[in-house]
Amino acid sequence: MSKKEVPLHALSAYVPEGSLEPVLEYLHQYKIHLTITRERNSILGDYRHAIHQKNHRISVNGNLNKYAFLVTLLHEIAHLLAFEFYGNRIAAHGKEWKHEYGKILAQFLLKKIFPSDIEKALMKSLQNPSATSCGEEHLMRVLRNYDVRKDGVVLVEELQHDQLFKTKDGRIFQKKEKLRKRHKAVDVKSKAMYLFSGVYEVMLVME
Repeated sequence: MSKKEVPLHALSAYVPEGSLEPVLEYLHQYKIHLTITRERNSILGDYRHAIHQKNHRISVNGNLNKYAFLVTLLHEIAHLLAFEFYGNRIAAHGKEWKHEYGKILAQFLLKKIFPSDIEKALMKSLQNPSATSCGEEHLMRVLRNYDVRKDGVVLVEELQHDQLFKTKDGRIFQKKEKLRKRHKAVDVKSKAMYLFSGVYEVMLVME
């Protein structure tokens, strides 16, 4: 199965020390059904609001390091709070969500849970939270410092010009020039041009 419900006593294995109690308070207060999934390429977390007497549902990718897991979970809890307080006619990542997310982040920052580099990146995020969990590139770079490194896995921005790399779907690309915020790369097989975020993880292809 791609998803599994997490026994609350086992949640401590996924979140940083000092964060379990305040996380559990949110889960209990809002009756959140939390599931942990295998890695998903397109999203890190997901929120579904309560309907037909069912609980609010949040899922988070289980392959994330503890700090990235917590940031993603807080991002999704902010969606829940925005729904509870303002209803479903608001923009998904509009001012209401940003307000709730900012309040939650500030609460957890006061608890000194995060290392100083992540704390600094999160303080920057408070100024204008991203629409995707862990979506700010500066924050993703810092969070990645706490990942278990995989052999051959690099960021697009770490590659040299014309270097080959492979994406998770098996396609091979050759890196080209950098634009303002994205890196151009050509699909070796189709010759089509694509744009990649600099912090997108790929597999280095040895020539």
